[in-house]
Amino acid sequence: MRVTQSGLDLNLLLALDVLLEEASVSRAAARMHLSEPAMSRTLGRIRKALGDPVLVRAGRVMVPTPHALAVQGEVRSVVERARALFLTGAQVDLPTLTRTFTVLANDAFTAVYGATLFTRVTREAPGVRLRFLGESHVDVPALREGVADLELGVIDTRAPEVRVEHLADERMLAVVRPGHPLLRGRLTVRRFAAAEHLTASRRGRLEGPVDAALAEQGLTRRVVGSVGTFPASLFVLRESDLVGLLTTQAVPLATALGLETFEVPLALPPLPFGMAWHPRHDADPAHAWLRACARELMPTGRQGPERPR
Repeated sequence: MRVTQSGLDLNLLLALDVLLEEASVSRAAARMHLSEPAMSRTLGRIRKALGDPVLVRAGRVMVPTPHALAVQGEVRSVVERARALFLTGAQVDLPTLTRTFTVLANDAFTAVYGATLFTRVTREAPGVRLRFLGESHVDVPALREGVADLELGVIDTRAPEVRVEHLADERMLAVVRPGHPLLRGRLTVRRFAAAEHLTASRRGRLEGPVDAALAEQGLTRRVVGSVGTFPASLFVLRESDLVGLLTTQAVPLATALGLETFEVPLALPPLPFGMAWHPRHDADPAHAWLRACARELMPTGRQGPERPR
């Protein structure tokens, strides 16, 4: 950040963080309990200190400049580190806490557990807002750059500085429409492989652990295509004879749509479900509370969901 020493004001960092998150002077003013004119003057000081417009109008909305986007992660990191410094060892006052947490999560997790998490947060910390981001088709260091505060799902990051906590082992089940041919008669590996399959992959992958397990038995399956999310795949499956997969965690979504699930006739590896965060949040009691909320949705040490009977 091109902030001159004579113009350095750490309060501007907090204001810049909120402005970039809200992309709105009025919403940022409300967040910081300032009037709009005061927030506008603060934005003017930030522009002068950075030598950049920061936010520019595009039609009826404001958008960040390329430089603002480039420094957003750094700004968030500095703000979070400062917050942790002053809160180390302190107890968070949840009823008065004002904070926005950004959670990067698999869409199936959000659909199944989102309501429970929102209800608890609203009850315990009404000033806290949760912002869920879907998984991207490309891998970005969202935790390191401050784009997300917490990640929930199958954590595949290799960043050495990221904290990862295992929560549960999930299994994959097959899912089909009611009356699907595979629901009649004895299900064999060959019958399963001979069906037409649909994958749900944020990266558009057409192969996965099922194909590896089939290959060990000298078999292949026909994958007709891929969709980007599990919920989207369920709607496709409901109106076709395709076979899909979902985790035991997401069975309520299939049930709500009237779909049928059954055991895959293959030995598939478990999916380690967990949460991840950047160590700058370690000493932040508010973030620790959020982690506890997520942990209690899927208790640590669970050996996996009960198998359907």
